[in-house]
Amino acid sequence: MTQNIYDNQAFFDGYAQLARSQYGLKAAPEWPAIQMMLPDLSGKQVIDLGCGYGWFCRRAREAGAAGVVGIDLSEKMLSRARELTNDNGICYQRGDLSQLTLPSQAYDLVYSQLALHYLPDIAPLFTTLYEALQPGGWLVFTTEHPIYTSPVRQGWLTDDEGQRSWAVNNYQNEGKRVSNWLADGVVKYHRTLGTTLNALMSAGFTLRQVNEWGPTTEQIDANPALAEEAERPMMVLISAQR
Repeated sequence: MTQNIYDNQAFFDGYAQLARSQYGLKAAPEWPAIQMMLPDLSGKQVIDLGCGYGWFCRRAREAGAAGVVGIDLSEKMLSRARELTNDNGICYQRGDLSQLTLPSQAYDLVYSQLALHYLPDIAPLFTTLYEALQPGGWLVFTTEHPIYTSPVRQGWLTDDEGQRSWAVNNYQNEGKRVSNWLADGVVKYHRTLGTTLNALMSAGFTLRQVNEWGPTTEQIDANPALAEEAERPMMVLISAQR
């Protein structure tokens, strides 16, 4: 079972302080790029995996979606989503994405934002999503970029020039990563970009766009903290179609 870190009170309280939690999609600097990937949602059936507070679920309904299902592992996140939602066209359900089952050809869009890096293996999920989409249906998701999740080994090298520090980004070493972000012991999984894209294609998807996202100059001017994300991508945005 996937780690349910969002029901950890310290993590949940810390997450609630993030701009994304307080202001929703408009506080996510990558949101304009995501919007460019989305199909027309008028009359469509949509599912949001790792829906959190339900920001995208509500946005999809505003864009004309006929019905939206939001799935999350965290009871705390789902409780908050329900508090923020007054719409019978949105249904929130508890579910583990690593064990997900869905009805066949039930959806026109599967969406997920910054959730799939919590899964130890994404290939079974992609197969499930392919079968759950209507022919021509879309999968649009974001995940932490593997440049960001890969481990960095550091040490000291002594030679004729003296002692120098070194760092190696061990990109090819896939697997479990444990970090202390908002709470201790947060478990995520590093995999190369090739692993993710090949798993999508093996499931039958056709890739439509891959965006190794970085902020614009205007975004950095408005929020200088984003300059770090211009140096190396923190997330990757991917769209694919059945």
